Amino acid sequence: MQSVIQVMCYRGGSLREAVANDRRLEKYHLAVARQKRSGRNPGWAKLHSTEPEVHGAINLEWDPATKTLMARVVTKGKNTADRITGDFIAYLIRCQRRRIRSIVLLPA
Repeated sequence: MQSVIQVMCYRGGSLREAVANDRRLEKYHLAVARQKRSGRNPGWAKLHSTEPEVHGAINLEWDPATKTLMARVVTKGKNTADRITGDFIAYLIRCQRRRIRSIVLLPA
């Protein structure tokens, strides 16, 4: 199952880099699993939950032209993406709210 979260931003550099380098992710039960070298375009990052019972991954891509962060939430089988999606949106609202213009969730 895949869901997409679009985060439109006001200004600034890559929100993907800001998320991937933020130490506050741990507080929201998220950790960077892998990422392409920062500064390269297009860059990407993969987040996983630090909670063992929360399944799925979040793949992040930043589009600098539109100032949009695309987050694809991917789960396998019968696993649902509700917990990891909720943790990620809570992180965005609490830690990156000054940059966010809107958040759109497109469920699969």
